[in-house]
Amino acid sequence: MSYNAPVKDMMFVLKELAGLDQVSQLPGCEDATEETVDAVLNENAKFTSEVVAPLNWSGDVEAANWKDGVVTTAKGFKQAFKAFGEQGWQGLQHPSEFGGQGLPKLVATPCMEMVNGANLSFALCPLLTDGAIEALLVAGSQEQKETYLPKMISGEWTGTMNLTEPQAGSDLAMVRSKAVPQGDGTYRISGQKIYITYGEHDMAENIVHLVLARTPDAPEGVKGISLFVVPKFLVNGDGSLGKRNDVYCASIEHKLGIKASPTAVLLYGDDKGEVGKGAIGYLVGEENKGLQYMFVMMNAARFQVGVQGIGVAERAYQQAVRYANDRVQSRPVDGSANEAVAIINHPDVKRMLMSMRAQVEAARAMACVAGAAYDAAHFHSDEATRKQNMAVYEFMVPLVKGWSTEMSIEVASTGVQVHGGMGFIEETGAAQYYRDAKILTIYEGTTAIQANDLVGRKTSRDGGAMVKGLCAEIARTVAHLNESGSVHAKAVAGRLDAARAAFLDTAQFVVDNMKGNPNAVFAGSVPYLKLAGTTVAGWQMARALLAAEAKIKAGETDSFYSDKILTSRFFADHVLNAVPGLRDSIVNGYQAVTEMAVANF
Repeated sequence: MSYNAPVKDMMFVLKELAGLDQVSQLPGCEDATEETVDAVLNENAKFTSEVVAPLNWSGDVEAANWKDGVVTTAKGFKQAFKAFGEQGWQGLQHPSEFGGQGLPKLVATPCMEMVNGANLSFALCPLLTDGAIEALLVAGSQEQKETYLPKMISGEWTGTMNLTEPQAGSDLAMVRSKAVPQGDGTYRISGQKIYITYGEHDMAENIVHLVLARTPDAPEGVKGISLFVVPKFLVNGDGSLGKRNDVYCASIEHKLGIKASPTAVLLYGDDKGEVGKGAIGYLVGEENKGLQYMFVMMNAARFQVGVQGIGVAERAYQQAVRYANDRVQSRPVDGSANEAVAIINHPDVKRMLMSMRAQVEAARAMACVAGAAYDAAHFHSDEATRKQNMAVYEFMVPLVKGWSTEMSIEVASTGVQVHGGMGFIEETGAAQYYRDAKILTIYEGTTAIQANDLVGRKTSRDGGAMVKGLCAEIARTVAHLNESGSVHAKAVAGRLDAARAAFLDTAQFVVDNMKGNPNAVFAGSVPYLKLAGTTVAGWQMARALLAAEAKIKAGETDSFYSDKILTSRFFADHVLNAVPGLRDSIVNGYQAVTEMAVANF
């Protein structure tokens, strides 16, 4: 099935909701004019649809292959990634100082969505490389930046994030990998890392591993973790590649989905390189501050994983629409025809497609608005404005990651349902999106970890101040909806205002109970994330409705705008309406969870 990037909706979101005009006025973002951004998005749409998307199905069937420590990616991946780098897509949002295009995150966000919608397995390689670039930009030495960043930004080299070990999944305090200083500024790294996405492959000349490990005298727990650059091939003083480092791919995982993306088990210090026993690594920043630096990479990755969810959900939606238009079955229930019609004419199929569409568009809007906040946080000339926007962005990251990825599973599942029995057959492709989407709620921190971050650092720590601020903005949108006077705007206003009140109630419950009854709070942390994400996403759809109405009043006759109004109305009536019920389950429904004895499961 072909992939057609939704550039029109993306540009609408960038201009009408995320404030592209304002972002393009930020220092360093002047190149992001509407004309330039439109050209970038259309060129990216062409590349992803023509080069990357055709490899999605074949990559799932063929998958990546491991033999004797060497990983061969699926046919076409190596050539596609070479073109990806040569056309500048890896460097889209990275500094021009190191060869990037220096465009804002707001512009990069829809481009991220497109490559993920085209091929989730392929997109994981540049995603991890982006995160490694971010970490080195923040914490790397000037020498490290000059050595690694130009090659990574060009796509000639790729990057990884090495956190997880067999005994240390989400609990990084249990990391055991060792880093022994050699007295010459280098360290010898030993240990095992698992679940390393693109930890070994044939798509680039070198792989720059960012590895968490402990020095011999490091304190226990997360305070004793340091971060190291461990390249697959050492880099000579003139920039050429030198000896093969002592990092070896012992195997790759056999997975439910994303089968074309190699997930590696890496052994460090197993004496399989050309440098002797122990991989040579270089400290990033200071010792024992590795987790702090790695969080830069993790936050970048978490945002991008949320965008992955949007991409795969959009792809599932497109395929469901196409199938529903082609599949002829049953006469209309209203008797408007005496013969079978395409199933898209049946009310329940339309409901399913509207559910898919509304949630994808809401998630896209939420991610782009978050991206604009990131740009203001990094480029605005006023310090107070930067600080406020960083707080907004950090609050939004668990919503973009957690809500969008959970949404992607629901949307992909609905896509299978639209296909009926054919959806359960692999050859249609609908099942692949469902399988691929499942990992998104797990890696880079499960939904529960995102939820724990949301209730702990993002809600209780500031006494609910951020939630109150967002809800004040939502209240202003409710007022504008009521002022509009249209039937759809008033209906959405009622749903949004009820969600706003529920959001405030629940945030206050979190603040009031975090110290005295934390089990009650964390029993409802994931529902709270769903509540917050649904409310913020619904808010963006309400803003979209107002923007679409304004366009129509100004004389626009394109059905895109009337469709946007109906999609916003659907989200309010079928998704946003669940928020008050979520509040009730969180505030009043924790007793059954907290009182059930563990021994009775």
